[in-house]
Amino acid sequence: MVNKERLMQTFLEIVQINSQTKKEREMADYLKEKLSALGLTVTEDNAGEQIGGNAGNVIGILERNAQKPALLFSAHMDRVAPGENIKPVVEGDVIKSSGDTILGADDGAGLAAILELLQIVKEKELAHGRIEVVFTIAEEGGLNGAKSLDLSQLQAKMGLILDSTGEAGIVINQAPAQDEIIAKIHGRAAHAGVEPEKGVNAIMVAAKAIGMMKLGRLDEETTANIGVISGGKATNIVPDYVEVHGEARSLKEEKLVKVTEAMTKAFLTAAAQANARVDLDVKRLYPAYYIPEEHDLLQLVKRAGEAVGLPIKIQATGGGSDANIFNGKGIDALNLAVGNEKVHTVEEYQNINELVKTVELIVKVLELV
Repeated sequence: MVNKERLMQTFLEIVQINSQTKKEREMADYLKEKLSALGLTVTEDNAGEQIGGNAGNVIGILERNAQKPALLFSAHMDRVAPGENIKPVVEGDVIKSSGDTILGADDGAGLAAILELLQIVKEKELAHGRIEVVFTIAEEGGLNGAKSLDLSQLQAKMGLILDSTGEAGIVINQAPAQDEIIAKIHGRAAHAGVEPEKGVNAIMVAAKAIGMMKLGRLDEETTANIGVISGGKATNIVPDYVEVHGEARSLKEEKLVKVTEAMTKAFLTAAAQANARVDLDVKRLYPAYYIPEEHDLLQLVKRAGEAVGLPIKIQATGGGSDANIFNGKGIDALNLAVGNEKVHTVEEYQNINELVKTVELIVKVLELV
């Protein structure tokens, strides 16, 4: 039932719309027009106002025409840099960028797949329960659109997020929680050549703290990283301030708590040893989620996969997505792969045949629910 040429055309249109994080206005208007034309009731919430963006989350509702449960379908509108003025290059069934930008398949593929699903529902007059569509803003770098989403219009208790890389049939049923750790280290300035002994080197404190930490992959469920260090003014000044940004992730809450505590303790210990001061800001960015294999939603996806001849591969991931937020807000959600690879790089590409398979899968889910 999937119209491959239409799906490809929709994808090409989407990736050529500029839609940087917090600058999704043009994309939101495009999607609102598409949803309205397909018969959905469309609204836009005030999430953009809450996070300093120029557009809100787009919500589309298609009321049920059969006694079936409500289902949520979601993808995000924004993309990472360099993601403006994208020029897609079609090479058979693979679409790439021209090489100086990303392609925007993350998450243009998810947007296109949901629009194609709705086209099929309309053309084939498929029996369905209430269909709820959410196109979020500001997913990249913080899942901020989903965090600010107005849930008052939503009734679905189950949903599919179309935002994972890899071949069709990959289903992400488990993802970690993430803690953000910001350490602001205050030392004492002094002339580095005349009286360095009177200074307290904040960069040295940071280095000692980082040296105490276990970073990288700690086990199959847990990672830790220091990603940003900034501070100092000149080579002839003992630096009195440095700011360090890090993170910890784990599929298991107890492991994440231990790693975060160890990282913060390292900062405190190093500062105390050097007679420096450290201000710590630790924030939970998003919760973990786990949908067990026996869950109704996962069983539904597996049956749909069997019906369309698509093997379902259940996987955990080390990254966060809007699925974390939806699960945290009480909507059981799985993240489905949409057939792209090398996302967040200028080598990103989209396999249209894989995207067709993903659409076939979600159409069948809608039919079988």
